[in-house]
Amino acid sequence: AASFIEPELLSLPEKTLASLPNTLPELKKYAFTLEKLQHKRKHILSAKQESFLANTGELRQTAQNAYTTMTNADLKFPDTLSEDGTLEPLSESRYPKFSRSENRKVRKDAFHKLFSTYLNFHNTFASLYSASIKGSQFICKARKYASMLEAALDANNIPLSVYDTTIETTHLHLPLLHRYMKLKKRLLKLDELHMYDLYVPVVPKLQKTFPYADGLKLIRAALSPLGENYLQDMFQGISHGWIDPCENKGKRSGAYSWNVYGVHPFILTSYNEQYEAVSTVAHELGHSMHSFYSMQKQEYSNAKYTIFCAEVASTTNENLLLEYMLKNASTKEERLYFINQYLEQIRTTVYRQVPFAEFEKETHAMVENGKALTADALEKLWLTLTQQYYGSDVIIDDELKAEWSRIPHFYRPFYVYQYATGYAAAMTLSHKLLTQSTKAQ
Repeated sequence: AASFIEPELLSLPEKTLASLPNTLPELKKYAFTLEKLQHKRKHILSAKQESFLANTGELRQTAQNAYTTMTNADLKFPDTLSEDGTLEPLSESRYPKFSRSENRKVRKDAFHKLFSTYLNFHNTFASLYSASIKGSQFICKARKYASMLEAALDANNIPLSVYDTTIETTHLHLPLLHRYMKLKKRLLKLDELHMYDLYVPVVPKLQKTFPYADGLKLIRAALSPLGENYLQDMFQGISHGWIDPCENKGKRSGAYSWNVYGVHPFILTSYNEQYEAVSTVAHELGHSMHSFYSMQKQEYSNAKYTIFCAEVASTTNENLLLEYMLKNASTKEERLYFINQYLEQIRTTVYRQVPFAEFEKETHAMVENGKALTADALEKLWLTLTQQYYGSDVIIDDELKAEWSRIPHFYRPFYVYQYATGYAAAMTLSHKLLTQSTKAQ
């Protein structure tokens, strides 16, 4: 219903459209919106064409919807080995528990059963993924972009060089991941390191617990480099009910922050007094403070920030907390625990997400070059990238070739690279806050 708006505005000459915020005071708050629209001028079509594209939206979502239904409702996994030797139900949500088990038989059994199940449907998943990419290709061609990657990045005005540099820079630093894999193999005392061994803690779990009030005190101390005004605003919000920390029947799992413009942000989490829960609250408060300040300074039309920026404020808070815990660790064991937290954060946020981004770049290029995305082709590419990133010290089991099919983010094209860029930005900001506090603020 709203598809006519952008074409109608762009029917005005470029200079006329640019002058509107200055000519009509009522439009001043839309200056940035109109500036972004000018940037898209050559890719916005006529009102009739835009209406046609809008009507294809549900069709283009079919592959993603089918994938979501299949993986969430129809895909059934066999029972898997539990810690006490009995069989337990296996699902995607339960798999992380098994993958972190110190009993190698438990994590190996869960790995093989989960990935073998995906492998049984590899042709179906390949068809769905191919259809999703072809939907993106349809829009790319209609809007006259040179590539699907350019079309995806142009929405937030991100240069193509950002994507390529992210991959290239990670390649340059792969020897560090290979070194970490050697270390992990030695610490776990394994003759062979498999992918199902990577999530096992190499140091004992932190025994210390943090009641909610103590967790908030830690967060206040750790985030002090952000300045007193930030802390005052944040804790005033906490005292006015921004956070619902209690477990509750029917409450959604995980944690998230959501803002209501003109009101305030809301954080839902289930706080369990573990360090990870403290870190989660610090992370979500980063999102909330980002939203809070954006709502204060921006009109409604400009207050929503892009996904490219979304994880920066939250991860900066998380890193500041981790640095504080490292600095104030009272025992060698505590320090080792927090160092391992850091290493795993880098491995899972950068070294895991960048090969995903490279996989996307390659698969979209294959479609653009007229190649078929068969299950065999996708599996071969996945195994090649995995071996390249993780190195010769990690054994790549054959079932791992199905892993691409369990990544739902692939149905949001060129999304995952932002985890790595956001993390890099957050690391830079947190380092500057700790070493150049006044300038960084």
